[in-house]
Amino acid sequence: MTKTVAEQVIAIIAEQALMEPGDVSPDATLDDLGVDSLGLVEAVFAIEETFDISVPFNANDPAQSEFDISNVRAMIAAVEKLVAEKGT
Repeated sequence: MTKTVAEQVIAIIAEQALMEPGDVSPDATLDDLGVDSLGLVEAVFAIEETFDISVPFNANDPAQSEFDISNVRAMIAAVEKLVAEKGT
């Protein structure tokens, strides 16, 4: 069975947070999960590799990025959008 985008993104974030995917709430922020800036960058690289996409992300100033990292749900939505754009 193929995992959904959401399941894969949650698994990537959970790995960085050293948690089980089932323990990652869609409303949680990366800070809530204990993911630091290095973990965020590693998660972004893993997302790019997993989905064969390029994330428009500014690691030096995430607030200025087009890739919303405000919480897990926002990250999933951003990845789903990039995957959909790739398919067109």
